[in-house]
Amino acid sequence: MPTVLLVEDDEALGAQVEGHLHALDIDVIRWRRGHDIHPDHPPPVDLVILDLKLPGKDGFEVLRQLRASSDVPVLVLSALDGSEDKVRALRLGADDYLAKPFWPEELIERVKARLRRPVLQRADRIELGALALDLEQREVEVDGESVALTPAEFALLAALARRPGAAVTRKWLVANVLDPDRDGNERTLDVHVSRLRRKLGPGIIDTVWGVGYRLAGERVS
Repeated sequence: MPTVLLVEDDEALGAQVEGHLHALDIDVIRWRRGHDIHPDHPPPVDLVILDLKLPGKDGFEVLRQLRASSDVPVLVLSALDGSEDKVRALRLGADDYLAKPFWPEELIERVKARLRRPVLQRADRIELGALALDLEQREVEVDGESVALTPAEFALLAALARRPGAAVTRKWLVANVLDPDRDGNERTLDVHVSRLRRKLGPGIIDTVWGVGYRLAGERVS
């Protein structure tokens, strides 16, 4: 049974969401404040549903701290529906964003999509549909065919593959993947992505405008 952490201070809405999740045979942990999340001890759950307007520590800060210690999928559920709020949440590492009020059927389908997690991942291997990465041997295959990548290209692809379907910001990729002494800027990042796309073929790496890149959902489902 998957477990979802619901961080929502509105009692009525929280109970409604819990009811929808229980109907899907999903176990729910309910927290009502952002302070309940400790940055050094990320919750051992399969999905976080996060409100942004929380008492005390707001959802943006919760999201920032979660991403510093965990890659658990995060679905933002918020009354903040402006484009700037959505972009900010995605840049901080949210995997999806659903504005209030919402249709319960849409919430259910988004939760199902995030819980499918079609990733077969061991310590040394990640498989995402047609794409396979051997992290120890630093080898990549697409549809069973070997693809030769440079060290920078492989590091970039591995970073995206660890969070399939999620938008990873250009700023994070530059700071954590590229060599800062040689190619630590966004222009060079775009060059690497362009070369990766040519080598891997179409439909694998998507651009998330204003945010960064992600492995395309259709290739990991």
